[in-house]
Amino acid sequence: MEIKLLQDNGQLGAGVQASPEVFEREYNEALVHQVVVAYQANARSGNRAQKDREQVKHSTKKPWRQKGTGRARAGMTSSPLWRGGGRIFPNSPEENFTHKVNKKMYRAGMRSILSQLAREGRLNVVDQFSLDAPKTKLLAEKVKGMGLESVLIILDEVSENLYLASRNLHKISIVEPQHADPLSLVQFQKVLVSKSAIAKMEELLK
Repeated sequence: MEIKLLQDNGQLGAGVQASPEVFEREYNEALVHQVVVAYQANARSGNRAQKDREQVKHSTKKPWRQKGTGRARAGMTSSPLWRGGGRIFPNSPEENFTHKVNKKMYRAGMRSILSQLAREGRLNVVDQFSLDAPKTKLLAEKVKGMGLESVLIILDEVSENLYLASRNLHKISIVEPQHADPLSLVQFQKVLVSKSAIAKMEELLK
């Protein structure tokens, strides 16, 4: 599998050979959907809390007598049927949103995404990617000069200059191969991978 080299001026150069086991797989839409949804679900935290009829503040006095009023029977104002009453099935802070995905499925999903990106021309290789100073403006200008706007950059090692410069740019993300996730690969318009990072990704996803 040959992946085109993207130069600093935005021009495409000679291709780089990559493993077909990782970058030339068939696209499995159902598997990719499952992996992305599981990644998002596993990132959720149970921070919602609601009260049931026992926990709401209320009086235990019967609102009106049982018979003779013409109204429906009522025992307490904490009933879920009442405004201000407790919830029948309240959300709890201990709620678990995790989805289980086997390692083989996760790796297969990542290979499928990378292969589709390569086929669509959204995946390119860079020789190296570095900055002389930790300046956000420098990084933005460098990316713009390459003809990119929304880009995920995967490097073998993220320098402190790149880390500091990219923190405030929501359309640019720089990560190491082990931290590349399926959601980011799908969301960003373009993915750049350094030559050394490709070898590491091939090792991780085989």
